[in-house]
Amino acid sequence: MTLTASHRDLDLDVLEQLSSGGHSVGAAVVADSPDVTGSVVLATCNRFEVYLDVAADGGDGVRGEAVLATAVDAVAAASGLAHEDVAASLQARTGPAVARHLFAVASGLDSMVVGEREVAGQVRRALQAARADGTTSPTLERLFQTASRTSRAVGARTGLGSAGRSVVGVALDLAAQTVDLSRARVLLIGTGSYAGASLSALRARGVTEVAVHSPSGRAQAFAAERGLTAVEAGGLARHLASVDVVVSCSGALGPVVDAAMVSAARERSAADGEPRPTVLVDLALHHDIDPAVAGVPGVRLIDLAAVQRHSPTTVTPEVEAGLAIVEERVAQFEETLAEQAVVPAVVALRSHVEQALDAEVERARTLARARGDEASAEQVERALRRFAAAMLHTPAVRAREHARSGRHAEYRDAVEALFGLEVPRDADPAADDAVGRTPRHRA
Repeated sequence: MTLTASHRDLDLDVLEQLSSGGHSVGAAVVADSPDVTGSVVLATCNRFEVYLDVAADGGDGVRGEAVLATAVDAVAAASGLAHEDVAASLQARTGPAVARHLFAVASGLDSMVVGEREVAGQVRRALQAARADGTTSPTLERLFQTASRTSRAVGARTGLGSAGRSVVGVALDLAAQTVDLSRARVLLIGTGSYAGASLSALRARGVTEVAVHSPSGRAQAFAAERGLTAVEAGGLARHLASVDVVVSCSGALGPVVDAAMVSAARERSAADGEPRPTVLVDLALHHDIDPAVAGVPGVRLIDLAAVQRHSPTTVTPEVEAGLAIVEERVAQFEETLAEQAVVPAVVALRSHVEQALDAEVERARTLARARGDEASAEQVERALRRFAAAMLHTPAVRAREHARSGRHAEYRDAVEALFGLEVPRDADPAADDAVGRTPRHRA
């Protein structure tokens, strides 16, 4: 199950409220719902999504409804919004629609700027954060790893990977309408992954003079690694008067730059005949730059809403090709996921055959040792293992067929009835590759 909200459905201010405290949601849902075995939260500058690994509900939908209510409660508690407002803002998806959505997101096909590549890194980091929090699960691991592979396939097999589309790219193109970026002095606020992407985009446009400030105090290390000038703590207001462009993406909870700071900086720099700064780019969903800055005379504020208004929305052949790749990978993922339902039955059958096989091999070895003919024991063992592999081939094929048609319970019942086995009802993640394997050779 996934609960999603993005720039496609909501105003950015509502999306900002939803994502407030969003990273705590995954752990809260896992803790509050016994039916949720894993969670991953994906929060970016234009989306907030919660992915949940939910136990099967037996077809009555009651369990899914309970999980949905728990998740909405967790988002409401973290964001401060009313339960009914959260419920109205989040779109729930289940089944193959979950993989289809995430694979499209990771590939940049559902982004504010279609084809942008930064989101692929954000998807990877969301999974890493869930691992660090201990909230991921084998199914979510497989889902997100497949999403990353799908993103790479879309980038490699379409023109989207080299198109250079990005949120920061569109924002800087807008900034270039006002200032000559190749001659501009730029202040970068933030030191995270998005700041790195912004720096690359600035340099690609000929910017050579870049200073960096970090509300979290990491400017010195970031600047030293990249040959930049670090703005010391407490020096932000003073440094504003010496730059033409500000690009902010710190992720701080609240404005880092306000209208009073910008007005004061322009007054100080006016003595040189050229008031600064001129353009401020706010790439943070939580507004690093106070929107009131747009009212300062002589200043242009470019925020995510402006980027959204100027982003191309046409469906190109590259996008269509990317969506086709997504559909291929969704089908493959769903087949793989379905096969996991029969893994316990296949493992039980294989173990049963291996035990019988090992007993016969040991009997053959004992007889051969008694006759002093070790070579014949090896021949018998090879023959028995070929026979066992041949006998297990058709059950493995049938396992896949039953899994893909949703009849894994029938397969399990047949194995139990024919061989007198008791098959566990929950798949063992360690046995993910069990379907189709033959008995292993034992020394």
